[in-house]
Amino acid sequence: MAISTYESTHVLMAEDDDDDYMFFSLAVNELSVKVVLTRAENGDILFKLLEKDEEHPDMLFLDLLLPCKNGKDCLREIRANRKYDSMPIIVYSSLEDLQSIEFCYREGSNLYAIKPHSLVELKDVLEKIFSVNWKKMMYYPPKSSFVINA
Repeated sequence: MAISTYESTHVLMAEDDDDDYMFFSLAVNELSVKVVLTRAENGDILFKLLEKDEEHPDMLFLDLLLPCKNGKDCLREIRANRKYDSMPIIVYSSLEDLQSIEFCYREGSNLYAIKPHSLVELKDVLEKIFSVNWKKMMYYPPKSSFVINA
């Protein structure tokens, strides 16, 4: 694993669905990486949390189907602000359509993770994401490996 098990990674998750958030929390707790997880239930709260913290999170998991301000608008707005250039954004969505994936790739998301249907699959997806040494470099994969699914 690229991230030491002794340091913690602050993950901000923009997710409105309680079940998806709990499922994600369970999987994160079973990883060898120590994760401090914060939740934004909608796009407006996401920006309040980003603006309030002097240090941005180590990574953002962004659902596309958010209320108030959707994930696509959030992605576009975050990537337009140079302050967040070093913050990895992993789109975490149930949408599997090519149009959504292409949009996220074009707008600067680092990865696109399709929400899995089991805890084992989610742990596998998260292991792949956390195996990248995000603190050393920003990872922009080729389009052929942009989408992660179980």
